[in-house]
Amino acid sequence: MNQDAAELRKVTGHVKWFDPAKGFGFVLDAEGGPDILLHANVLRNFGQGSVADGALIVVLAQITQRGVQAVEVIEISPPESDRLAHIEDLDDTSAAQIAALPLEAARVKWFDKTKGFGFANVFGRSEDVFIHIEVLRQSGLADLAPGEAVALKVIEGKRGRMAAQVLAWETALRGVQG
Repeated sequence: MNQDAAELRKVTGHVKWFDPAKGFGFVLDAEGGPDILLHANVLRNFGQGSVADGALIVVLAQITQRGVQAVEVIEISPPESDRLAHIEDLDDTSAAQIAALPLEAARVKWFDKTKGFGFANVFGRSEDVFIHIEVLRQSGLADLAPGEAVALKVIEGKRGRMAAQVLAWETALRGVQG
């Protein structure tokens, strides 16, 4: 297919759903257009393996014989916070305090979406970091794969170190370099 710039349209919308196991999902066009197919490869090119339902997303889309498809992800913002669950360990931590935390390079040890949590190993540290599914969702992600590289902002929780924010590795690099 020809991907001339004239055929591409910048679209802002929200993730309707995305299933990493199926390898695709859909974006709802904020202007009321048809749903936009978001393929896992397009999301991976942005540097993420998953995206949370309800996340704000900006994509370049084109019309194909099979409908409208995203060809590039430009930006992803986490879902609106009023829909998110309460996390007790983060009660005393403001958004500004989380933003000021250093990023720590880590690899996902395991994450079970059904259980709602998992752990990561931070480079140069022996203890694991707990990752709660709601922190993942608030960070704009829906799932993590074992061995996946991530950047974490970590706090001391009641039961040890826990992630207060999780960024896809490529997203964290863009933030540092940009």
